[in-house]
Amino acid sequence: MTEPLATPPTDVQARLARESNVWLCTLRRDGSPHLTPVWFVYVAGTWWIGCDGRSVKVRNITADPRVSLALEGGNAPVVAEGTARVHRDGFPNTVVEAFAGKYDGWDIGRQVSPGGERVLLEIPVRRWLLAGTAQ
Repeated sequence: MTEPLATPPTDVQARLARESNVWLCTLRRDGSPHLTPVWFVYVAGTWWIGCDGRSVKVRNITADPRVSLALEGGNAPVVAEGTARVHRDGFPNTVVEAFAGKYDGWDIGRQVSPGGERVLLEIPVRRWLLAGTAQ
């Protein structure tokens, strides 16, 4: 795991624990953005997102790992930038437990669909943009 950037303010940490969705922006091969809402947990200064290994976002990250994330609601913007890493197995227990606690027992390791592969995206924060201010 990469060392995460400075801890966000307490009010932002509360939102990260409470909010269900974050918008994940990845880059297509032609450089255009691909934006999707996803479930997440924020553990030890790092965003974690579970998804199908065959998804567009995973293909995009494999080609270009730079991503942006934004919590919903524009009144108090919380945006982060980072470099994503795809985990195909060996998910950290703290992350598995965090997903189960946040999403009513949801098992992040459960297979997505027949023939599918569940992967975990690890995104340490490179830069925070809070209420329009780069951190």
